[in-house]
Amino acid sequence: MKPACYAMPIQMSPGLRPGSTADQQIAQFHRESDRRRLHAMMAVVAAAGVVVAIVLGLVGLRMEQLRLSYRIDTLRTAKADVEERNRRLRVEKASLQSLARIEIEARTRLGMVTPTGNQIQLAREFAGGGTASAALGERTAAAPAPARDPASQMVR
Repeated sequence: MKPACYAMPIQMSPGLRPGSTADQQIAQFHRESDRRRLHAMMAVVAAAGVVVAIVLGLVGLRMEQLRLSYRIDTLRTAKADVEERNRRLRVEKASLQSLARIEIEARTRLGMVTPTGNQIQLAREFAGGGTASAALGERTAAAPAPARDPASQMVR
Protein backbone atom coordinates (compact mmCIF):
# COMPACT_ATOMS: atom_id res chain seq x y z
CA MET A 1 0.00 0.00 0.00
CA LYS A 2 1.14 3.50 -0.80
CA PRO A 3 1.19 6.17 1.78
CA ALA A 4 -1.74 8.65 1.82
CA CYS A 5 0.35 11.52 0.60
CA TYR A 6 0.88 9.74 -2.73
CA ALA A 7 -2.78 8.92 -3.17
CA MET A 8 -3.92 12.52 -3.89
CA PRO A 9 -2.66 14.19 -6.98
CA ILE A 10 -1.02 17.56 -6.41
CA GLN A 11 -2.87 20.42 -8.04
CA MET A 12 -0.94 23.44 -9.13
CA SER A 13 -2.32 26.92 -9.05
CA PRO A 14 -3.37 28.27 -12.45
CA GLY A 15 -0.46 30.70 -12.60
CA LEU A 16 2.11 27.94 -12.04
CA ARG A 17 0.65 25.44 -14.49
CA PRO A 18 2.39 25.04 -17.75
CA GLY A 19 0.20 26.72 -20.35
CA SER A 20 -1.31 25.12 -23.36
CA THR A 21 -1.19 26.68 -26.79
CA ALA A 22 -4.73 28.12 -26.46
CA ASP A 23 -3.79 29.71 -23.15
CA GLN A 24 -0.68 31.15 -24.71
CA GLN A 25 -2.68 32.65 -27.59
CA ILE A 26 -5.13 34.32 -25.17
CA ALA A 27 -2.25 35.64 -23.09
CA GLN A 28 -0.57 37.04 -26.19
CA PHE A 29 -3.84 38.62 -27.32
CA HIS A 30 -4.15 40.52 -24.03
CA ARG A 31 -0.55 41.61 -24.11
CA GLU A 32 -0.76 43.17 -27.54
CA SER A 33 -2.02 46.75 -27.62
CA ASP A 34 -4.29 47.80 -30.40
CA ARG A 35 -3.23 51.36 -31.31
CA ARG A 36 -6.43 52.07 -33.23
CA ARG A 37 -8.59 51.25 -30.24
CA LEU A 38 -6.30 53.23 -27.94
CA HIS A 39 -6.57 56.29 -30.21
CA ALA A 40 -10.34 55.87 -30.50
CA MET A 41 -10.70 55.66 -26.71
CA MET A 42 -8.48 58.70 -26.25
CA ALA A 43 -10.56 60.63 -28.79
CA VAL A 44 -13.76 59.69 -26.95
CA VAL A 45 -12.26 60.73 -23.60
CA ALA A 46 -11.02 64.01 -25.09
CA ALA A 47 -14.41 64.71 -26.67
CA ALA A 48 -16.15 63.95 -23.38
CA GLY A 49 -13.72 66.29 -21.61
CA VAL A 50 -14.48 69.06 -24.08
CA VAL A 51 -18.23 68.53 -23.64
CA VAL A 52 -17.88 68.59 -19.84
CA ALA A 53 -15.77 71.76 -20.03
CA ILE A 54 -18.35 73.46 -22.26
CA VAL A 55 -21.21 72.44 -19.96
CA LEU A 56 -19.34 73.65 -16.88
CA GLY A 57 -18.52 76.91 -18.66
CA LEU A 58 -22.17 77.45 -19.56
CA VAL A 59 -23.25 76.68 -15.99
CA GLY A 60 -20.64 79.13 -14.69
CA LEU A 61 -21.85 81.84 -17.07
CA ARG A 62 -25.44 81.26 -16.00
CA MET A 63 -24.47 81.52 -12.33
CA GLU A 64 -22.61 84.77 -13.03
CA GLN A 65 -25.65 86.08 -14.90
CA LEU A 66 -27.89 85.28 -11.93
CA ARG A 67 -25.44 86.90 -9.50
CA LEU A 68 -25.30 90.04 -11.62
CA SER A 69 -29.10 90.18 -11.99
CA TYR A 70 -29.46 90.03 -8.19
CA ARG A 71 -26.83 92.78 -7.91
CA ILE A 72 -28.71 94.92 -10.46
CA ASP A 73 -31.97 94.46 -8.54
CA THR A 74 -30.22 95.50 -5.32
CA LEU A 75 -28.74 98.57 -6.99
CA ARG A 76 -32.10 99.53 -8.54
CA THR A 77 -33.74 99.33 -5.12
CA ALA A 78 -30.95 101.41 -3.58
CA LYS A 79 -31.26 103.97 -6.41
CA ALA A 80 -35.01 104.26 -5.88
CA ASP A 81 -34.44 104.79 -2.13
CA VAL A 82 -31.82 107.46 -2.78
CA GLU A 83 -34.03 109.23 -5.31
CA GLU A 84 -36.93 109.24 -2.84
CA ARG A 85 -34.68 110.62 -0.10
CA ASN A 86 -33.35 113.26 -2.51
CA ARG A 87 -36.91 114.29 -3.38
CA ARG A 88 -37.84 114.58 0.32
CA LEU A 89 -34.69 116.61 1.03
CA ARG A 90 -35.48 118.99 -1.85
CA VAL A 91 -38.96 119.55 -0.47
CA GLU A 92 -37.52 120.11 3.01
CA LYS A 93 -34.92 122.54 1.60
CA ALA A 94 -37.62 124.49 -0.24
CA SER A 95 -39.74 124.72 2.87
CA LEU A 96 -36.76 125.79 5.00
CA GLN A 97 -35.80 128.50 2.47
CA SER A 98 -39.32 129.89 2.32
CA LEU A 99 -39.23 133.56 3.40
CA ALA A 100 -42.67 133.30 5.00
CA ARG A 101 -41.49 130.42 7.16
CA ILE A 102 -38.32 132.28 8.12
CA GLU A 103 -40.38 135.30 9.14
CA ILE A 104 -42.73 133.17 11.23
CA GLU A 105 -39.77 131.46 12.94
CA ALA A 106 -38.13 134.84 13.63
CA ARG A 107 -41.32 136.21 15.21
CA THR A 108 -42.25 133.13 17.25
CA ARG A 109 -38.96 131.54 18.33
CA LEU A 110 -36.70 134.57 18.40
CA GLY A 111 -39.29 137.18 19.44
CA MET A 112 -38.46 139.58 16.60
CA VAL A 113 -40.90 142.30 15.56
CA THR A 114 -41.39 144.35 12.40
CA PRO A 115 -39.05 147.38 12.47
CA THR A 116 -40.50 150.88 12.65
CA GLY A 117 -39.66 153.55 10.09
CA ASN A 118 -36.94 155.24 12.22
CA GLN A 119 -35.18 151.89 12.86
CA ILE A 120 -34.45 151.35 9.15
CA GLN A 121 -31.23 152.80 7.71
CA LEU A 122 -30.36 152.50 4.05
CA ALA A 123 -26.83 151.85 2.85
CA ARG A 124 -25.00 154.62 0.98
CA GLU A 125 -25.43 152.88 -2.36
CA PHE A 126 -29.19 152.96 -1.99
CA ALA A 127 -29.56 156.36 -0.29
CA GLY A 128 -28.63 158.35 -3.43
CA GLY A 129 -31.55 156.97 -5.40
CA GLY A 130 -29.35 154.69 -7.53
CA THR A 131 -29.47 150.97 -7.72
CA ALA A 132 -27.00 148.62 -6.16
CA SER A 133 -25.64 147.49 -9.51
CA ALA A 134 -25.04 151.13 -10.63
CA ALA A 135 -23.23 151.93 -7.39
CA LEU A 136 -21.17 148.80 -7.73
CA GLY A 137 -20.28 149.75 -11.31
CA GLU A 138 -19.15 153.21 -10.21
CA ARG A 139 -16.98 151.78 -7.46
CA THR A 140 -15.30 149.20 -9.69
CA ALA A 141 -14.68 151.72 -12.47
CA ALA A 142 -12.88 154.02 -10.04
CA ALA A 143 -10.70 151.23 -8.64
CA PRO A 144 -7.23 150.82 -10.17
CA ALA A 145 -6.62 147.75 -12.32
CA PRO A 146 -4.59 145.07 -10.52
CA ALA A 147 -1.00 144.61 -11.64
CA ARG A 148 -0.55 141.59 -13.86
CA ASP A 149 2.07 139.00 -13.08
CA PRO A 150 3.69 137.60 -16.27
CA ALA A 151 3.94 134.17 -14.67
CA SER A 152 0.17 134.01 -14.11
CA GLN A 153 -0.47 134.60 -17.83
CA MET A 154 1.38 131.45 -18.88
CA VAL A 155 -0.76 128.68 -20.29
CA ARG A 156 -0.61 125.56 -18.19
